[in-house]
Amino acid sequence: MVLATLGATAASGDGVDQHEVSKEQYATLTAQCRYADTGKARCRSAVKELYRIGKTDRTLDCRTYSGVTVCGTLRLSKAERQCLRDSTSKGLPYRRAEVECYALS
Repeated sequence: MVLATLGATAASGDGVDQHEVSKEQYATLTAQCRYADTGKARCRSAVKELYRIGKTDRTLDCRTYSGVTVCGTLRLSKAERQCLRDSTSKGLPYRRAEVECYALS
């Protein structure tokens, strides 16, 4: 599943409620699928399955770099992981390199 690692604590269908996030967080999770090299449609489907709109989850890791906001742990493609290794080896902080490689590579 594409977004199974995006900070969700539970998925629907497993006997546990969906992970509750704010409307803004849900919009970010859905919007970041446009960058998913691992499958945009699968990404959006996973967001719908794993999350529901409710109260803000203050533990959800959301960050913005280079004008791109993402939430949760990103599932990177092989090329994105290589970009991440290259960028961090050149001194770019991990979190920034992760977002930039995910969205801009």
